[in-house]
Amino acid sequence: MNPLSERRRNLTATADAALEREGPWKPSRSRPPADVLSFIGHTLGFWSQESLVCITLDTNHIGVTLRVDLPKHDGGERAYARTVAGYLANDTNATSALVAVYTSAAPTGGQDKPYAAVIAALTGALAERQITIRDGLLVGDETASPYDDDPNLNCALPLSMVDSSEINAELVYRGSSVARTGRITLPPSNKEATFHAVEDRIKSIGQSHDHGAIERARTLWAGILEAKTYPTDDQTAALIANFQFAAIRDQLMADIPGVDGPMEKILLAQTPGKPQWARVEWAQQILLHAYTLSSTKHSAPLLTAIGYINWWEGRGSKAHQYMELALEADPGYRLAKLSDQLLATECSPAGTRTRTPPIRREGLEGQTDQHPLSASGGWANPVMLLCKPGRPIRP
Repeated sequence: MNPLSERRRNLTATADAALEREGPWKPSRSRPPADVLSFIGHTLGFWSQESLVCITLDTNHIGVTLRVDLPKHDGGERAYARTVAGYLANDTNATSALVAVYTSAAPTGGQDKPYAAVIAALTGALAERQITIRDGLLVGDETASPYDDDPNLNCALPLSMVDSSEINAELVYRGSSVARTGRITLPPSNKEATFHAVEDRIKSIGQSHDHGAIERARTLWAGILEAKTYPTDDQTAALIANFQFAAIRDQLMADIPGVDGPMEKILLAQTPGKPQWARVEWAQQILLHAYTLSSTKHSAPLLTAIGYINWWEGRGSKAHQYMELALEADPGYRLAKLSDQLLATECSPAGTRTRTPPIRREGLEGQTDQHPLSASGGWANPVMLLCKPGRPIRP
């Protein structure tokens, strides 16, 4: 397992070391495009498709990496650009940005490059925030080229060059990898493995007339998170049952990052404490393990919690997919439905320096991934709304 915190340190240290050796990172000039594309791939964890990826820069240091779906329709370029620029402006140290357009689309409207209107609008929106676009790449299905080059010069390079890049070799050696797509694949599950055991435990918790159910669930969860091996089947059944109760579920989710603060603040990623990212990553592995032993009836809370973990880590597109999977398991699951609605309207990213309330974002139709690699290890997520705590214990 490669903890996210270690992954971030590795990525940032490797790229910053390259910057210190060779000066400001200009991908299509002093830095090979292969190194830039490798860095983006390892940062996001997957190869982008039909996406705009931006990296903020400050002299010789890398700031945040942001991925958003490219617009699906013409006419909303300015709103789209303002939203992207607003995300990037959360990095208050940024003076410039690198952009990469991943698309298989052909140029339209007499333009030399696809999405030229989007890049033009983004250039203006960033300029209003004193951020310049230092360089850009156009990444197709088989080649990559400088975005602003003369198409008649044929400067395209094969994407196979990424595999042999210096940064890719270093990060692969350190245990990082790049998935072919951002689509998640759930592990196979034995749908009825724990059904009756979980149902018995749900009945027992529901008949409890004291307030000890939450504390007993927290004690079990803490022991599982501190262990170095997966829980036993009995522990897993108890964990699945605990997640069926909203009040218990929210508290167990708030216990994942290992930070102090009110439960609702932790769930909203609004605490000043530094999350224990290795613990967060391990919690995701445990919840995926629990999913493999859960019935469809019991899996929605687990998938929703995994979605939150991905949201905390800045992986908005994967968070959205987990919410969708939770709703496939239980179309009426309220937390997944509410969370998915907020993902669809694009809540404002909190980043690591700015904490803003949820607001509707114009111009973005898809999902967003944001990764503040040069930050001190604080929360990475866009803010999202959660139901208030303090409800009675009930499924």
